[in-house]
Amino acid sequence: MKASPSPLLAALAAPPLPFDGAEDPPSLRHRTIWISDIHLGTPGCKAEFLLDFLKWNDSDTLYLVGDIIDGWRLRKGWHWQQAHNDVIQKLLRKARKGTRVVYVPGNHDEFARAYVDHAFGGIEVVHEAVHRTADGRRLLVTHGDLFDGVVQRARWLALLGDQLYTLILAVNHWFNRARARLGFGYWSLSHYLKHKAKGAVAFITDFELALAREARGRGYDGVVCGHIHKAEIRMVEGMLYCNDGDWVESLTALVEDHAGQLRIVEWNGIRPWQPAPGPLAVETVEAVEAVEAVEAVGPREAVSP
Repeated sequence: MKASPSPLLAALAAPPLPFDGAEDPPSLRHRTIWISDIHLGTPGCKAEFLLDFLKWNDSDTLYLVGDIIDGWRLRKGWHWQQAHNDVIQKLLRKARKGTRVVYVPGNHDEFARAYVDHAFGGIEVVHEAVHRTADGRRLLVTHGDLFDGVVQRARWLALLGDQLYTLILAVNHWFNRARARLGFGYWSLSHYLKHKAKGAVAFITDFELALAREARGRGYDGVVCGHIHKAEIRMVEGMLYCNDGDWVESLTALVEDHAGQLRIVEWNGIRPWQPAPGPLAVETVEAVEAVEAVEAVGPREAVSP
């Protein structure tokens, strides 16, 4: 049987996205965006929502904080939709247009760790990163799996947990289709189980403590991570702990404004956009206000201390 090409190589070889910058909506500009746990290559990936977020939001720096491509699932079965190609194309396009894109691989895309200190299409691949906010704080940026005892010491258990998680996501998908027909909004079964199961709560607490203590021990002011699919901004033992969430369930990103304030943005809907028939104005007050009004519907307020 002929081997399937690498999803990254397939995306690089695919035709460019069919729209140019003039077709994009007027974007909201951030200083920095962090996203992780996209899990391209899985049925649970919400690639269309992420594409919409990337259309409406730009930044000087974009961090990809691991589990961008799910190599674990792709080894078991090939699932690669056009929208997954389009996400990679969009990230490459942002790099070409001047955004600094930094890729910190995680455990599901650990294959990319073989390419640390290289750049592909303008995207830097690093083991970890250090980000300095506009107000001078130094933040360690790491996926977080290296501080997960299950992943590091019992890989078989992590793989089993991944299979159970995939099953929960499948149940959640059909459950929410039924809810939608009844007029109810989205509800996450796995988030509910995480909050109700004492073991899951204890694991998350231990994970947060481990990251905060690592940051403190290395002289940083805080840490940004992903891995556990739980978006959060809070102080942990006096250290700033930030988790940017995921694009499987919560559909969240962490953003920094030009004053150094951090907050979590939820992007749980596709924003309607019709490009103007002629060339767009460079930037208008009305366009910026329209984007801010759209974003006001989606973000969850969670501002850094």
